[in-house]
Amino acid sequence: MEIKRDDVTGPEIIGLITEHLQSMHLHSPPESVHALNLDGLRSPDVTFWTIWDQQELLGCGAVKELDGSHGEIKSMRTASAHLRKGVARRMMEHIIEEAKQRGYKRLSLETGSMEAFEPARKLYENFGFEYCGPFGDYAEDPYSAFMTKELK
Repeated sequence: MEIKRDDVTGPEIIGLITEHLQSMHLHSPPESVHALNLDGLRSPDVTFWTIWDQQELLGCGAVKELDGSHGEIKSMRTASAHLRKGVARRMMEHIIEEAKQRGYKRLSLETGSMEAFEPARKLYENFGFEYCGPFGDYAEDPYSAFMTKELK
């Protein structure tokens, strides 16, 4: 698996992000969907990576810088054909390492609280993320689960 910084312009990644947004809207009310669209992922405060096996896109992930010591994980997605192959685990390892290199003291994330998001929550728990209250511009939302991890 090779991880590359991505400019979010290739047809494969546009397709994966479109699938990601459709899935978020399928499982969450519109006001509770906090996934970034393509333009949001191209924002200067967001770093976006894709993970590949040769020419095949396996998944993606991003970090939005909230401030110089705090990053937010965004757009973690594994392509449907590659679920349960370690793609998300590999991307999480990359994101955590990158956050440490940047000097972040904390990584946080928002994910869904419904059953469809249980695999994602379990992944984050396995990486040491703990449940917390809303952070940044988020508000309390019964459809959201907020998690954070202090980096050492």
